[in-house]
Amino acid sequence: MKKSMKFGIVAAIAAMVAAPLVPSAATAAPASAAATKSGPTSIAYVEVNNDQLANVGRYTLSGGANAFDVAIIFAANINWNGSKAVLVNNDKVQATLDNAATQIKPLQAKGIKVSLSVLGNHQGAGIANFPTQAAASDFASQIAATVSKYGLDGVDLDDEYSDYGANGTPQPNQQSIGWLITALRAQMPGKLISFYDIGPASSSLSSSSSTIGSKLDYAWNPYYGTYSAPSIPGLGKDRLSAAAVDIQNTAQSTAVSLAQRTKADGYGVFMTYNLPGGDKSAYVSALTQKLYGQAATYR
Repeated sequence: MKKSMKFGIVAAIAAMVAAPLVPSAATAAPASAAATKSGPTSIAYVEVNNDQLANVGRYTLSGGANAFDVAIIFAANINWNGSKAVLVNNDKVQATLDNAATQIKPLQAKGIKVSLSVLGNHQGAGIANFPTQAAASDFASQIAATVSKYGLDGVDLDDEYSDYGANGTPQPNQQSIGWLITALRAQMPGKLISFYDIGPASSSLSSSSSTIGSKLDYAWNPYYGTYSAPSIPGLGKDRLSAAAVDIQNTAQSTAVSLAQRTKADGYGVFMTYNLPGGDKSAYVSALTQKLYGQAATYR
């Protein structure tokens, strides 16, 4: 995952199946019956190796709505077992999934969606080099099984750290990411599919058909502290984040400026990464004041 300009550092099914659109922040399930907010869908990645996913749910706007709409578990990996790509969770990711009762379900009860980020692990396997449609479908099945088993709301695709070519794996191709999105949309109807706009998969999607892009729910800029919207046919600005904010490394003044530009330019998503443990409500509130006209508190 890219951090502040890279400190550490995301296909259509049959044309007759339309991609379900995810409710915007304005219409997502509120934290209470009276809670309302109008503005971009707010994304919070959490490095669960270091911090608790449940912390996302502790931020509430002054009107009672959630400060964040989608929480993303960072991150599961794509490993190479010698013959195919396999989905693997490290111990911290697995613990988060195993403790869904305290880490996932309380967020969902508040109306916050929870997705699992998936990215490479320096073994040559990634989302951009499936050699066949069947191979992409097989990996999609692994993702879908995990999403189903742990009651998640979707998956986030991130084309980093794959080291394509390692262990005799193939180089990226133009079709791979489309095959994967096709299979995911077929196997996970109604679930989120988001894309961290980086790597060879990004290049493929930028020149893909709109039928592929329309199967995605969201995509965002991967370079923290910058403002640049992804260009993916079929994905309108209501489902894009031009802003990218690393809460632990992007200066608050920069983040506030990005939030202000997001609202002024009419982008429908605002992506943040690296939400830490503890109270960061001063920083989060500075953003929500621009995005929603409401302060945020930590409870």
